[in-house]
Amino acid sequence: MIIKNIIILLLFYIFADFSTSISRDIYVGKNRDYNDIKSAIENSVNGDRIFIEEGIYQTHGIIIDKEISITGLNSTIIDAQNISEAITVKSSNVMIQGLTIKNIPVGFMKDNAGIRIENSKKVTIKQCRFENNFFAVYISNSDSSFVISNVITGDAASESFSGNGIHLWKCNNIEINNNFISGHRDGIYLEFTTNSTITGNYSEKNLRYGLHFMFSEGNVYRKNTFRENGAGVAVMYTKRVEMTENIFEDNWGPSSYGLLLKDISKSRIFNNIFRKNTTAIYSEGTTYTIIENNIFQTNGWAIKILGNCNYDTIINNDFLSNTFDISTNSNLNDNYYDSNYWDRYNGYDLDRNLIGDVPYRPISLFSTLVTKSPEAILLIRSFLVELFDLTEKIIPSVIPESLTDNHPSMVIKNKKDFLRYD
Repeated sequence: MIIKNIIILLLFYIFADFSTSISRDIYVGKNRDYNDIKSAIENSVNGDRIFIEEGIYQTHGIIIDKEISITGLNSTIIDAQNISEAITVKSSNVMIQGLTIKNIPVGFMKDNAGIRIENSKKVTIKQCRFENNFFAVYISNSDSSFVISNVITGDAASESFSGNGIHLWKCNNIEINNNFISGHRDGIYLEFTTNSTITGNYSEKNLRYGLHFMFSEGNVYRKNTFRENGAGVAVMYTKRVEMTENIFEDNWGPSSYGLLLKDISKSRIFNNIFRKNTTAIYSEGTTYTIIENNIFQTNGWAIKILGNCNYDTIINNDFLSNTFDISTNSNLNDNYYDSNYWDRYNGYDLDRNLIGDVPYRPISLFSTLVTKSPEAILLIRSFLVELFDLTEKIIPSVIPESLTDNHPSMVIKNKKDFLRYD
């Protein structure tokens, strides 16, 4: 019996993984376990928790290659002094929280970042602050990671000398939730990224886009606010993107859009609010995409849909106080419009079923002229505009004859408690 117990004990010591069964709390600060962050990481093992006390740590080039967590206590500032990147994560199962990271330099050979994650899984960055960084968070070739509740601010003056707030390249299953991002080139950028979710973020005053997709499919973004960016969101060269319950507003400029769609397919734009944008949705080369249950209010153009868009569905939306509701550059229409509310609709509802008895053609002759000759917008307040539109109604010739809503709604369909209906 004694021999049997000895054998069992020996086997336990041989096969046990002590690195994961024992973890320590390590403190960094004056008169603590370590004075500097790099030494604490070098002397840690998988499972350790590193706590960094309040203070300014002038350091850069920190490498995390172990499964550890790092937590800043109170005001913990990592100042890279515009020398190089602050933190690079090269291992999985890492947590970074509560840090302020600032002063990451512009790089033309390398996209310097406050925190870079490379070839890793299950990395979490949360409740950190990023100030005056070229890129704030850069994630490449990584999976199943989280960027949550961070504040990311910059002072970008030009696109050439600015990076993105949160940048994803060749990633899968990333969650970006409840972040505030401002003052970068793009607030959030995805390239070759799949099956990721972007929820509850506030992206404002970025030079180019609040959110930018390139070659990224199967992603969802919902309940975000994109305000006062060069353009709100751009979705390009991709498919199967779900865009729901977002707010696109105050994105003004000669080439500014609430939502730019270019060469996308099989996507859904549902239950969003587009308010006070130069163009709410600009659609070029989209196919099999559904635009449903959205509110378009006080935009210059609600939807610009070009002639190379096919088999798209525009239904159950509200068009309120827009200068132009729909415009196109083609005499043909291969898209389906139905059951939308149009505040310019002058039809009647004799059977009182809340559906107009007369079909509605939402494109005016003047909007078509402006699409082909933008300088014609100077006539917007003149009597000629009314004359153009009246002539087109009597003798239709320019507007696509099939671009018609056959069942226009007589009532606003998508009321929101916080939205004013002026």
